[in-house]
Amino acid sequence: MIPRALEAEILRLHHSEGWPIGTIATQLRVHHGTVRRVLAQAGVPVAQKTVRASMVEPYLAFIAETLAKYPTLRASRLYTMVRERGYPGAPDHFRAIVARLRPRPAGEAYLRLRTLPGEQAQVDWAHFGKLTIGRAARPLMAFVMVLSYSRHLFLRFYLGAAMNYFIRGHVEAFAWYNSVPRVVLYDNLKSAVLERVGEAIRFHPTLLELAAHYRFQPRPVAVARGNEKGRVERAIRFVREAFFAARRFRDLADLNAQALSWCAGAAAERLCPPERSRSVREVFAEEQPHLLALPENPFPCEERLALSAHKTPYVRFDLNDYSIPHTHVNRTLGVLASLDSVRILDGQAVIATHPRSFDRGAQIEDPAHIEALVADKRAARAHRAQDHLQHAAPSVQPLFLRAAERGVHLGVLTRGLLQLLDSHGAHALEAAITAALAEDAAHLGAVRHFIDQHAHARGQRPPIAVVLPNDPRLQHLSVPAQPLSDYEQLAKEPADECTDNDNQPHP
Repeated sequence: MIPRALEAEILRLHHSEGWPIGTIATQLRVHHGTVRRVLAQAGVPVAQKTVRASMVEPYLAFIAETLAKYPTLRASRLYTMVRERGYPGAPDHFRAIVARLRPRPAGEAYLRLRTLPGEQAQVDWAHFGKLTIGRAARPLMAFVMVLSYSRHLFLRFYLGAAMNYFIRGHVEAFAWYNSVPRVVLYDNLKSAVLERVGEAIRFHPTLLELAAHYRFQPRPVAVARGNEKGRVERAIRFVREAFFAARRFRDLADLNAQALSWCAGAAAERLCPPERSRSVREVFAEEQPHLLALPENPFPCEERLALSAHKTPYVRFDLNDYSIPHTHVNRTLGVLASLDSVRILDGQAVIATHPRSFDRGAQIEDPAHIEALVADKRAARAHRAQDHLQHAAPSVQPLFLRAAERGVHLGVLTRGLLQLLDSHGAHALEAAITAALAEDAAHLGAVRHFIDQHAHARGQRPPIAVVLPNDPRLQHLSVPAQPLSDYEQLAKEPADECTDNDNQPHP
């Protein structure tokens, strides 16, 4: 109820001033329904809204019939069809009409899937951005395996999702569990399923070899049935929120060490979702006796490739160049790569072994390979020196260009820079060349000046180069230490000589 004075004011404003209902409600701070009620009680007729016919109304039956027959037909195509039939409206409002009339699919209910102890594990990849290593930006992928019964999960990060990483993830997961589940469930990813037509499935042959070695059954989920592997999907979400978010790590090895520690600690101490009364660790202790035992030897998971060596003594593998003996160029060689090393084979013989690099455009060399090539082909020495400088100090290339424009002897410049590289190191040489280029001084003296200046600022003494002849007879020469007492006698003057000299008259 409102005061009688307010009702009188509403009636006055409506009849005398001719204010509409909205204006009266705004100015008197009452609801517009209250204003209508007061006017209706006073016998004021209520204005009826005239409903204007919509432009699309003649076409609603056609739109509904078409959508019932083709539920996923795009609104743009349906708009074109209606325009051809005379519809004059704009496409924006038409899209809203189609969205309102489009039939909605019926909701699907799912049964909760339960598994027996030791029966099943689920596997999937998860992308966690990129990891920068040198000049390469590698994808950071997480291999996640979770046991369906106990929810015990294994987490391992790799620099990609290639088949060799997929196999290695299984091997390391089985070793970490110290057992093998009977069935491993996959999404239809290419590392597991190469081709599928209905129930006809062609698995990856390497995955079948792995399954035969560990005696488990690979099984892909049905097409468009992601709910069948919900345990690993929830495990990946758990990893993103509880482990990876705001985590700091030095490199990939540090990240994996933290991941294993987390899996054995916080992840294993959480409550098991099906029971909520026991931890994952306790349920896994119950499940482990039902898992399969490991075979005697782990499955080999090195990456194997056949690569061609061209006229230079290098093989390009995973964005980097690895040196080989120059006697094995212009042929096809085999590569066996692990996470730590790269072995290059010619047939069954290993001709080179290198530490693996995940950089981009790096040259990983065995000095013996290069020395053998230089000894065999002396003409390659000058080019080799410039190439060595280019990889040690990238700024040397513009230095050579400016020096050549000004007529500087490039051979003298190369020899001097190599001496500075040997005596001071690559970092100091790069800094000195950068400073010389900044001063537009493209000559050896400027580089020597800045390298000495930087060393003095760091409080370092200038190195003293000891140059020995390249004579093989001097390589194993032994010089015994000599007593210095004989040289001390030369510093002493005889007493009689001193007396004679003192008695001589002075002029």
